[in-house]
Formats: sequence, structure tokens, C-alpha cells
Amino acid sequence: MERKEVVVDASVVVKWFVEEEYSREANLLRDAYANGLIDVAAPTLLPYEVLNALKYSGAFGEEELKEVAVALEDFQITLFDLKGELAVKSIELAMRRGLTIYDASYIALAQILNAELYTADEKLIRKTQGMNIAKHIAQFKI
Repeated sequence: MERKEVVVDASVVVKWFVEEEYSREANLLRDAYANGLIDVAAPTLLPYEVLNALKYSGAFGEEELKEVAVALEDFQITLFDLKGELAVKSIELAMRRGLTIYDASYIALAQILNAELYTADEKLIRKTQGMNIAKHIAQFKI
């Protein structure tokens, strides 16, 4: 049986490292991935966004951020570079939906992979309403 592939954005992965609203649901997704029940993909900007968010959270010092960087690598999330079809679709979505290129790249990747995007970013969900791609992490079920 082929495993379901999902795309995650930084708003979900940050919750793997800090306890906040919807961390439980984010951790369910992480555990499903760790147990081989799903595959997880993201644009290559994911580690940058996660580490930046954690840096500015004030909860992590230099050494802790280095440990998070290693942990992110250890997760072996499949990362996709912003080039080719991903770049084209990201630009189209950003221009047509009023998104940042960053956010559009997650949506575009989900479209290309025919996968669902899980996010905690309610603004992103609103901006992509009707596309049936972005789902709130609270909706994750295995």
C-alpha cells in the first residue's frame, strides 16, 4: 500500500518543538510520519522558516537552535527546490491569490504532489478557500 503524502508548512513543524495551541495535532502528524504511516514533503525554505520562528520565539538559545537544525535534518522530510514547475506555480498562486511566494510554494507543492497541505495559518486557509488544498492541522487524522 502506498503511503499518503502530505505537505506541511512551518506553522505545523514549529509546534513539534514548542508547546502551543494545536501542538497535540501537529505531534500526531509527526508521529504518523515517524511511524511510516505517511510521507512528509515541503519546499526547501521550511528549515529556514522553522529556525527563524524558533529564534524569535525567545525560547531557544544558540545551542538549542543548533539541536533543532540537526533534528530537522534527521526527520528527513522530502524537500523541494523552488525551480521548474514549483517556481511557476508558486508565482502564479502568489500573484492570483495575494500570497507571499513563501506561502504559495507550500500550496503549489501540494498541488503538484496531489497532496493535502496541513497548516496552522488561518489566514493562508482563508486566502486559498475553494482550492480544497490547505487544511488546518486540527483536521489531521490518520
